[in-house]
Amino acid sequence: MENIQNVLASLPEVIADRFGQGKPAGYIPALSQVDPEKFGMAISTVDGDDFVIGDADEFFSIQSISKVFNLSLAMHYAGEDLFKRVGVEPSGNAFNSLSQLEYENGIPRNPFINAGALVVTDALLEFVKSPKRDFLDFVRGLSNNIDVHYDEEVFRSEYDNGQRNAALANYLKSFGNLDNHISRVLDFYFYQCSVSMSCRDLARAFRFLAQDGKHPYKDEQVVSKLQARRINSLMMTCGTYDEAGEFAFKVGLPCKIGVGGGIVAIIPGEMSICVWSPELGAKGNSIVGMEALKYFAQKAGRSIF
Repeated sequence: MENIQNVLASLPEVIADRFGQGKPAGYIPALSQVDPEKFGMAISTVDGDDFVIGDADEFFSIQSISKVFNLSLAMHYAGEDLFKRVGVEPSGNAFNSLSQLEYENGIPRNPFINAGALVVTDALLEFVKSPKRDFLDFVRGLSNNIDVHYDEEVFRSEYDNGQRNAALANYLKSFGNLDNHISRVLDFYFYQCSVSMSCRDLARAFRFLAQDGKHPYKDEQVVSKLQARRINSLMMTCGTYDEAGEFAFKVGLPCKIGVGGGIVAIIPGEMSICVWSPELGAKGNSIVGMEALKYFAQKAGRSIF
């Protein structure tokens, strides 16, 4: 694993000229205030070794990365029935698109666009008694860090500016694809997105997807081996929205992004990776983060292809 540390050490010079080409998410006021110069990266191997660089231990808003936790819990409880309500195809549109729901009769293309995540959230509400506490406990357990928390300021910022997500929820409800009250679904959804973690936390937490669904710190399955493979497949094809082809071409790993600037990536059987840099490109993905992942995959010789 010495090669991994060497590759990380060479990253700052590689990514230096990528800063300043984007900006933090502006439509969520609490995220627009984050220092755009921040950069961290962490790797957690299936052997339990961690490698970090930069601001890898600083907490940030995980945003849509939470959709993987949401989906994993829902698949654990609901199994294949979940996919009667949400598809598994790339959307080809923006993550908060309304138009597809209209002509596809309220069935979201996949669980990682906002409409799909709202349906998954609705399904999960049927199985958990204390949704927020249970979700946070789940993520804390995966990361082995009791300090993982939700950010009240980010939550309020999202709730107060979440009209488009409210519109998606109303669309879904009109097609009969939400069972719970819209306000309850949105409240839980915004809570998930406002969870705050570090790169190290996320790399550790996502290790279950690198080891056939097995919990990183307990002798139990988070999801089955088949479910882990399917989640990785969805991350590969849908985890970076309408830039999935670009990520597959340049990085070659299953990835999931969040507009907080985080990206997680999986190398099945080997490791999970998290990189964070707040400046986003036109399609909502971290510019520096994508460059760092591309460089790592090439230099470390890691790819699923």
